[in-house]
Amino acid sequence: MATIFLLLGSNMGDSVKLLAEAQNQLQHQVGKLLQSSALYQTAAWGNTEQSDFINQVIKMETSLDPQEVLGTILAIEKEMGRLREVKWGPRIIDIDILYYEQEVINLPDLKIPHPNLHQRAFTLVPLCEIEPLWLHPVLHQTNRQLLMVIDDVLSVQKLQ
Repeated sequence: MATIFLLLGSNMGDSVKLLAEAQNQLQHQVGKLLQSSALYQTAAWGNTEQSDFINQVIKMETSLDPQEVLGTILAIEKEMGRLREVKWGPRIIDIDILYYEQEVINLPDLKIPHPNLHQRAFTLVPLCEIEPLWLHPVLHQTNRQLLMVIDDVLSVQKLQ
């Protein structure tokens, strides 16, 4: 079994409900949920001219290999109505693989750890909530260390 970390995000429709639905689908199709962060309202990154996102990081255990995890995630996103029209645009659901164990994968369609993980507060804040001491296998720093030196100043607020 492999430990994986996934980032869930939504800024269309009932985002809280959509994240719960995505988490439910992931538990049925990817593996066992070990831990989940709180929900965070976060400013959009990349394309900032859109509504805020609701984000959450989850930690799971899976028997799927990284390519199978990716394929399953893409199928869940599509089933939930995700359309890929504009890069970093609004989305019903977005599921990113942050880490798959300590593996480093650099394929055209799959990059692990996520290549922007260390630049995004909306990823590192919830990630540090559940696993601050996880070591980034390329940068050789913990999630907490990465968060302490981040340049990203976009808002990340825990929902009550």
